[in-house]
Amino acid sequence: IKPPPGFASFTNWQVLGIPVLAMLTVVFTIGAALALQRMIFGRSVLAIGQNIRAAWLAGVHVGRIRFLTYTLCGALGGIDGALLAGYFRGANVDIGNEYLLASIAVVVIGGTSVAGGKANVPGVWGAGLFLVLLLTMLNTFGVSAGVRLVLTGLIIVGVITAAGGEKAVR
Repeated sequence: IKPPPGFASFTNWQVLGIPVLAMLTVVFTIGAALALQRMIFGRSVLAIGQNIRAAWLAGVHVGRIRFLTYTLCGALGGIDGALLAGYFRGANVDIGNEYLLASIAVVVIGGTSVAGGKANVPGVWGAGLFLVLLLTMLNTFGVSAGVRLVLTGLIIVGVITAAGGEKAVR
């Protein structure tokens, strides 16, 4: 499926040598960080992630916030798919498969809690840069795609294990 030519050219548009999508990503990141830290919706999402029952007892409309959060995630995923289709000048069913594990790795390495309740937007940027450098290095050495995926998975497991800390002895 080919996207409209105007949309496809938008995904490669540059201003002063900087891709517009990169600029929009920075703006979106700043907006997401502000929303999570300063808006009632963002604080409610973090509260639900920390403890759903405590958030409900504190007066957070858990069902509504969860619905809005899942709706927002679906909408952003759809926009991302459309932008990928425009960037690659076509779409297919598995266009984003290579980004699945990488997106989880970036979140985990960046310090955002997998269980919820803790978000670290600057950490996600740092983890993204780390992962790009790691994958670039592995590509330079000619490592196969399977080894790259296994190494990314091992990094995720290692970070989760290291971040878990010690269990309290009862």
